[in-house]
Amino acid sequence: MLAEQTREAVFEAHVRAQLEMIEARLLEAAEADTAMVTEAAQHIMAAGGKRFRPMLVVLAAAIGEDADLDDVVKAAVVVELTHVASLYHDDVMDEAGIRRGSVSANARWGNTVAILIGDLLFARASDIVSELGTEFVQIQARTFSRLVQGQIAETVGPAAGQDPLDHYLQVVADKTGSLIATSALFGAKLASPDPAVHAALREFGEQIGLVFQLSDDIIDITSDTTGKTPGTDLREGIPTLPTLLARKSTDPADARLLELLGSDLRDADALEEVLGLLRRHRSVDQARAEVHRRAEAARRLLEPLPSGPARTALEELCDSVVTRNA
Repeated sequence: MLAEQTREAVFEAHVRAQLEMIEARLLEAAEADTAMVTEAAQHIMAAGGKRFRPMLVVLAAAIGEDADLDDVVKAAVVVELTHVASLYHDDVMDEAGIRRGSVSANARWGNTVAILIGDLLFARASDIVSELGTEFVQIQARTFSRLVQGQIAETVGPAAGQDPLDHYLQVVADKTGSLIATSALFGAKLASPDPAVHAALREFGEQIGLVFQLSDDIIDITSDTTGKTPGTDLREGIPTLPTLLARKSTDPADARLLELLGSDLRDADALEEVLGLLRRHRSVDQARAEVHRRAEAARRLLEPLPSGPARTALEELCDSVVTRNA
């Protein structure tokens, strides 16, 4: 037992050391020719973040024993730069004023600069991924295509006759699941030549990415006990799993809830009322059940992988993503 605990402690220290290297490389990758552009390009990264995607690259790469450390760091930087670049564009589209507790780049430097900074970071990601080889470039390009199509689908909304919930889940898969799947796939390809390992980890990433976002959806409703501002998505009119499930209700007792969900929730009183109704509504429990179901499905995808600290850490992600509160 002591030997196993020591092994896990060594593995944890190794992962932490890699994440620190990735953090330094991220800031390096965002350096530009002028101080202003460097500051703007590092703005979101300097505000922190979960670094979920880089961590998944590191954990997936640890499934094997031969992954080159520098290549792992490069792959992690590529996926995080891509993610951060998309946030600059998202904030412009959403007219967001705050990002990770700080003034957003578009609010500070204007929409044009924010868009161009996002483009710069996409370019830096493309430059770095080219050092990993053409297969990685192709994966990155296809992932970027899914990200863009997911954003377009979210902007346009469901087609006539399309189930809004099905549309939303596809948007989440494209906007969130795709890049997290690529994070796991990058790590897998650096760890092992086995296509079965690649497929298992890519699908694991896709599924855990969906869990990650759908868990966020629940937090937006229940976050009064977590320290996170509740009702942000509701206020901005962004569909989420609990609200879409609630909208399917045909129960006359839900008439007031449905009326509020169709109203302008920027009004503080209306927002407070709808949050109270949703927290007591079965849709939140249904959403939790769906998140748990998907997390367990993701866990089962890991069963063919070799046992060890890396697989254990990936399995623990299935629990932590479900139970996280921020």
